[in-house]
Amino acid sequence: MQEYIRKRVLDISSYILESKATVRQAAAVFGVSKSTVHKDMTERLPGINKKLALKIKGILEFNKAERHLRGGEATRRKYQDMME
Repeated sequence: MQEYIRKRVLDISSYILESKATVRQAAAVFGVSKSTVHKDMTERLPGINKKLALKIKGILEFNKAERHLRGGEATRRKYQDMME
């Protein structure tokens, strides 16, 4: 693995761990695609640091479980704004 990729993986994992960010939020902060963040966290990170990978996996699973709630809230706000 090239050094810049390894550094990116560790930087993104630190950011997600500290902020409990979603894949989409992390991608926006680091200027990469959601696919890149997902691949970094699910495939590359376990090869670098298994313990950290398990922590990140837990955060990503939590975010995925809550995804429908965030989407529903965004839709509610959208229509509420339209009615005003």
